[in-house]
Amino acid sequence: MTPLPILQGERCLLRALVPQDAPALVAHADDPAVARSLFDGFPQPYTPAAATAWATHESQSGEFGWVWAIAADGALVGCIGLRPDAGWLRCNAEIGYWIGQAHWRRGIASDAVRQVTDWAFAAVPELTRIHAPIFAANEASQAVARKCGYVREATLPQSAIKDGKVIDRVVWATYRTEVARRDADIGAALAATAASAMERT
Repeated sequence: MTPLPILQGERCLLRALVPQDAPALVAHADDPAVARSLFDGFPQPYTPAAATAWATHESQSGEFGWVWAIAADGALVGCIGLRPDAGWLRCNAEIGYWIGQAHWRRGIASDAVRQVTDWAFAAVPELTRIHAPIFAANEASQAVARKCGYVREATLPQSAIKDGKVIDRVVWATYRTEVARRDADIGAALAATAASAMERT
């Protein structure tokens, strides 16, 4: 698997987790408002032992694919991961992310998702689709995906169990062709702006 890079965005830095992140993990992840939108195996309560295990080895084990700490203002405020599929489905990867409640509505999640999406298509040649299966009730995460150019592919009724209840999920996805088209549009816009500026000089 391609080594984990450090990614610098406008609102956050993405880097590998380190043991020193454990206290921040507890502070942000030991929160029912965060845990209610994450898979049923997410520890809750989120103990110091769970944080230490995640920060020291679990996040780097490869089981969860590439995993970054989302750092803002010099400290961890959440995590984002990209887990590639294998075999005949290896052109797909699943993205997942969470942000501590104290840092919601700052544009951090969307910045992190854009960084990982752009890096993944550049670094993994076979990758053509990134998808995010989001709990149907989690409108904030769906808004992040939409803001980052992901499209709503499907609703998966009764497709997961959370806290003992069967719930629906919504799949959002983006594709290599869409990213290439976006980059081409940006390039064309920049070229047109430059040409216009030259005409005025």
